Amino acid sequence: MRITLELRTADDFLILPVHYNYYIQSFLYHHISQELGEFLHDQGFILGKRRFKMFTFSRLYGRYRIVDKKIKFFSSVYLTVSSPLDRFVSELGNSLLRKDNLKLAGNIIHIESIRVHPEPDINDEIEIGMLSPVVVYSTLFTGDGKKKTYYYSPYEAEFSQLVDRNLRKKYEALYGKKPSGKKLELKTLGRVRNKILMYRGTVIKGWMGRFRLNGNKKLLKFAYDTGIGSKNSQGFGMFEVIE
Repeated sequence: MRITLELRTADDFLILPVHYNYYIQSFLYHHISQELGEFLHDQGFILGKRRFKMFTFSRLYGRYRIVDKKIKFFSSVYLTVSSPLDRFVSELGNSLLRKDNLKLAGNIIHIESIRVHPEPDINDEIEIGMLSPVVVYSTLFTGDGKKKTYYYSPYEAEFSQLVDRNLRKKYEALYGKKPSGKKLELKTLGRVRNKILMYRGTVIKGWMGRFRLNGNKKLLKFAYDTGIGSKNSQGFGMFEVIE
């Protein structure tokens, strides 16, 4: 299930840190029930050593400019939120509609509108545009035993392989069974852009642009709801289907 929020402020501008993902994530957790919020934040859906929160969100969209290391949005600002958990999206939407003055990183905002997205037409092959960067990485060890995070490029074979592996783990964690179908393949369409962001002091590298996804349509539908790649609940891996 997917919704788009239209945000406005009394001053018709919204000022946020350039690296604002943590503030959006906190805003979402704050506006679902305490029970669901604590479950997702503290536990999530577990498979082995992995814990998945099962939601994702887009970058903020609207007119903006960068001022003194802050990002200043003008007029309406849009945020899209998606999850395979209908309860998450329903609680979020109902909570936001009941409140007038909401706080986001020190700004007082209100929800101008909430749009529920219809289900897109998803087949075994779709073209997608990223609404937030797709992140693919591995934790490696250096010769002296120290951990090192390696972020993959879409031009490396491991990128597609790890997107498929991550998505299958999320599916199994949520539904308790392995998904069927062929492996998902992801290929770039035109130029893709590297994006380097900070999340609570940690550097995260992802990619924006268009891709072609090929695989089992049931798994692709799940990818649409939950996001592809890693760190979805931190605001990474959301895409739209290009008709």
